[in-house]
Amino acid sequence: MTLKLSTAASAVALLALAACNNAGGGGETRDAVRAVGSSTVYPFATRIAESFTRNYDFASPIIESTGTGGGVALFCQGVGPETPDIVNASRRMKASEFETCRQNGVEEITEIQVGLDGIAFASANGGIDFDLTPEIVYEAIAANPYGEEQTNEMWSDIDPSLPNKPILVYGPPSTSGTRDALNELVLMVGCESGEGMAELEEQDEDRFETVCTELRNDGAFVEQGEQDNLIVQKIEGNADAIGIFGFSYLDANSDRVHGLTMNGVEPTYENISNFDYIGARPLFIYVKNAHLDAIPGLREFVAEWANNWGSGGPLAEVGLVPNPEAAMARSNTAASDFTALAASDLD
Repeated sequence: MTLKLSTAASAVALLALAACNNAGGGGETRDAVRAVGSSTVYPFATRIAESFTRNYDFASPIIESTGTGGGVALFCQGVGPETPDIVNASRRMKASEFETCRQNGVEEITEIQVGLDGIAFASANGGIDFDLTPEIVYEAIAANPYGEEQTNEMWSDIDPSLPNKPILVYGPPSTSGTRDALNELVLMVGCESGEGMAELEEQDEDRFETVCTELRNDGAFVEQGEQDNLIVQKIEGNADAIGIFGFSYLDANSDRVHGLTMNGVEPTYENISNFDYIGARPLFIYVKNAHLDAIPGLREFVAEWANNWGSGGPLAEVGLVPNPEAAMARSNTAASDFTALAASDLD
């Protein structure tokens, strides 16, 4: 296949892009697509990079796992070849992040939902195994459940029917999109069920959010960084430990770990695709439109996502759950038309 732009045209576009970036000092160029962001999206992005390199005559893309929050911060630093072209995200961009982008000159961004994933709770094969609920998870790992002192040391302290085993949960850090989704899809749900929490939300929204999402730091919940494979290793080595990571890691390591049910529903491909599983979530990439004709291969790299994200395609084979039909149509359009995201879309 051939380059979309001639080498000379690409060089001119790159130089112009560098010159208009106040932070870069002008003169920098880059001939490879650069994507940063989510550790959950990372294995899918690297699979796309491999396919892209086989199918196109462009430099191999640079894919970095920085976490969603860290990736968005890098993406929003400005326009120019020293800033990323794409941020991979395991949750939607926040309105505040979009505004930061705008303030730094990143004025046109395309949002593309590449598929679905699930926040999986898992343990070692042959290890601890019981049905979770948002309430159980919240009471186990919140710093101050329902605003009270955290006194639960064993799962049975939450409910006598649960295992008489110490609470030990390995999970994502605060910079991770998986952590944001955990907060929204599980912890908030568990927290809101508590007596007096609705009143607290009405009276003091900031305090309510802290009570619902601040996690304990006494060793019962352990942040394991942005590398979900490390969580798999930790729980495989401790039969009493539970890990929290993206479904794709559970799917890829089914010979080592197994998923725990949530409200009686297993974290499976089918249950995520139809949203029966409470932890189902969309995954995104965000594209910097100002780089489309300046970074060689950027348009084609995005097109390669669209070529591979369908049911039965290469991404589904490695654990990505394809979008529902309506979302798939929107994403296919976005991947070719690059319609800019508006602030009102994030309200």
